[in-house]
Amino acid sequence: QVQLVESGGGLVQPGGSLRLSCAASGFTLSSYAMNWYRQAPGKERELVATITSAGIRTNSAGSVKGRFTISRDSAKNTVYLQMNSLKPEDTAVYYCNSKLPFGSGHRAYWGQGTQVTVSS
Repeated sequence: QVQLVESGGGLVQPGGSLRLSCAASGFTLSSYAMNWYRQAPGKERELVATITSAGIRTNSAGSVKGRFTISRDSAKNTVYLQMNSLKPEDTAVYYCNSKLPFGSGHRAYWGQGTQVTVSS
């Protein structure tokens, strides 16, 4: 059974750092692209960062470039999002995601999300 469980969110002051974790079970995450999304109140969910099966990292949200880094630990079957220099506009629920083979196609799997609040 595929499961994604995020952790590491919380309240942090502007300029602070957090590291989010997403523990995967039911599949080997290093074999697939893994994504971090976020959704702020009243806004659409946006793709923040991706790490491919080859280990190539991309930041899709321009506002996080140079501040957020996605990584993975294959031994722990976990993907991380290191967030530095946090800003109030980074406040959102952060979700881990992957699209995996399902039947003759693919299915998107999501974690339950972890709240990040940046405020003084």
